[in-house]
Amino acid sequence: MYRLLRPVLFRLDPENAHERIATLCRSAAQSAPLRAVVRALFGAPTASPRTTVCGIDFPNPVGMAAGFDKGGDLYPFLALAGFGFVECGTFTAVAQEGNPRPRIFRFPRQRALVNRMGFNNPGATAAAGCLAREPRSVPRGISIGKSRVAPLDRAVEDQMQALAELLPFADYLAINVSSPNTPGLRQQQEATRLRELVAGARQRIVASGRRVPLFVKLAPDLAPGQLETLVASGAEAGMDGVILTNTTIDKSALGEAAAIEGGLSGSPLRQRSTELIRRCHAVTGGRLPIIGVGGIFSGADALEKILAGASLVQVYTGYIYRGPGLPRAICRYLGRICRERRTSLDALVGAGDLP
Repeated sequence: MYRLLRPVLFRLDPENAHERIATLCRSAAQSAPLRAVVRALFGAPTASPRTTVCGIDFPNPVGMAAGFDKGGDLYPFLALAGFGFVECGTFTAVAQEGNPRPRIFRFPRQRALVNRMGFNNPGATAAAGCLAREPRSVPRGISIGKSRVAPLDRAVEDQMQALAELLPFADYLAINVSSPNTPGLRQQQEATRLRELVAGARQRIVASGRRVPLFVKLAPDLAPGQLETLVASGAEAGMDGVILTNTTIDKSALGEAAAIEGGLSGSPLRQRSTELIRRCHAVTGGRLPIIGVGGIFSGADALEKILAGASLVQVYTGYIYRGPGLPRAICRYLGRICRERRTSLDALVGAGDLP
């Protein structure tokens, strides 16, 4: 069905297409008969492999990455449509429109997207109001980033404001320090700044009395040794896990279009993100949970991330190209692998090869 619909959608500007699909998703989630249809067509199989990460029970390991549900109002649909968890946002303390349009670009031949969205979102207060009205059926992550208007020396204070508003509605928190589309944001990927940010977030979480795991999302464009330094600094300050990776500024896979501004996602990112997952798992001895994201278009792609060391995976670009059946297809594949190999999903994490 999606193969028939995709050529029509791909004739539209990518952001316009997303907005039209989002409207349909919201409507479907508000109608009991349509919810039943969505669950029947796209819901995860009952035999999906379950897992527990940071004390959270996930009905399956396939999540929607941050950036798709920028307002928090698509969570009800995505929770019905096969995802084992949904990461909403990225939200900032201050509402912002993001960068001027056009700001998303498709590259079908490379199965890639370039985006320069710039954290467009309704702001933490409005997002909290939306999330408060939504019952949780699968774990919900909340991604937080620096407001564009916040100078770097006020970045921690700015993000703690967003965290305070959104913490009550999160099963886990993700701090996004790696988007290439907010000026100065990636400068937080420096050990001292990251340690300060994570320590501040941990202090707020502890003061709330809730046990909410804290993840940090890192870029694939790290200097040699930087991943190891950042992981050590974040873990020392109270980080519970890491998300690898965000989009890349290396767009050489696009040829003449490489000069286009923004971050690249999709198939060209797959190998790089998997290698960083493998390195992170090795340097931490598997003690730090990893959410793997980047270039997942199939069950085999997801398994590659898991064997490298990811406990959970997320999709975004693959969802755009493969459609709403992708989470279900990945769950079926992983479930079949576990049954055939008579093993558990947890046993595959960081295994390197299939047993």
